[in-house]
Amino acid sequence: MSLELVLRVKCFNGFQKIYRHFSEELGCSMKFSLYEPESITTGVKFNVLYYLSGLSCTEENFIIKSGFQKYANEHKFIVVGPDTSPRGLNLPGENDNWDFGEGASYYLDAVKEPWSKHYRMYSYVTKELPKLIQQNFPTTGRNGIFGHSMGGHGALVCGLRNPDLYQSISAFAPMTNPIFSREDAYRKYLGDSTEEVKEWSLFDSCEIAKHYSGPPRDILIDQGLEDEFLEMLKPGNLQLAIGTKEDKLKVTLRLQEGYGHSYYFVSSFIKDHFEHHSKILNQLPTVE
Repeated sequence: MSLELVLRVKCFNGFQKIYRHFSEELGCSMKFSLYEPESITTGVKFNVLYYLSGLSCTEENFIIKSGFQKYANEHKFIVVGPDTSPRGLNLPGENDNWDFGEGASYYLDAVKEPWSKHYRMYSYVTKELPKLIQQNFPTTGRNGIFGHSMGGHGALVCGLRNPDLYQSISAFAPMTNPIFSREDAYRKYLGDSTEEVKEWSLFDSCEIAKHYSGPPRDILIDQGLEDEFLEMLKPGNLQLAIGTKEDKLKVTLRLQEGYGHSYYFVSSFIKDHFEHHSKILNQLPTVE
């Protein structure tokens, strides 16, 4: 699979890049950002951290606004950030609302027409993109995943459903229980029959946590208390869902006084998230 280099700029001694490629999962051209840290010697491999952005974002928002590159270079992470949805498909209704369609995939695999052919961001993030990164960049095989808002939801879902792929998880202001807060979008993507609604739980971190049986995970979540979307995000629901599974899942939910939902909030705590992922992943052996 060929990669087209769209952007390459030096940043904190590493290089911030953007690539374009054709996605077989999504059936369209896609872009993703990739930060590659400074390497003094040849043959060095890096842990990979995947970042999922929120509603209406592209692959550019995080790399411009968060200031993460300083910490990615310090901790020697390759950081990969996909776009938030397929682009340029011109499907009916795709651009009618900011919270559905283009820029609003919810990182699920749609089953309803006309979305099912292209809106397969869950499979793109958990299958196609990791394979692409592994084949083209010097990686250790150790991966973490984090995100913001809709992307925080995506990180929790992808991380909890794929513990062998992602060994560390964190999130900023994630949608934790979208089956109760984004029903309209889930109905359009996944259907609303009795049987179809049962499948919504595959893309809801609270529902996944209730039945989680994988290896122990220590999840860091930061949430601003002045977040205008706080009621919709439902940050406490994930802790409630874990219930008696605290031997498997530990959630550190940090409620940050005075902070909102924007990248001012994300950039204020991004250092802590890199330290969280670095501590976990550097304890693990390299995966050949």
